[in-house]
Amino acid sequence: MTDKHGGFAFPQSNPDVAYSDYIGGGMTLRDWFAGQALAGALADSTRDLYAYEYAESAYECADAMLAAREVKP
Repeated sequence: MTDKHGGFAFPQSNPDVAYSDYIGGGMTLRDWFAGQALAGALADSTRDLYAYEYAESAYECADAMLAAREVKP
């Protein structure tokens, strides 16, 4: 799964199943990035946002991280 969500965060290898046919990959890389951004934001006691604002901000950060991966060095 390589799409706008970045594929699977922790893909499992199974030599008997082609990667493109594997549907049990779990969490997407976008969700992983968002979770990491959310943890950082919640650790900052100076921020005071509503839960949905934290969530929106976390996914904005995740989308930016996915976009940055596409930039060639």
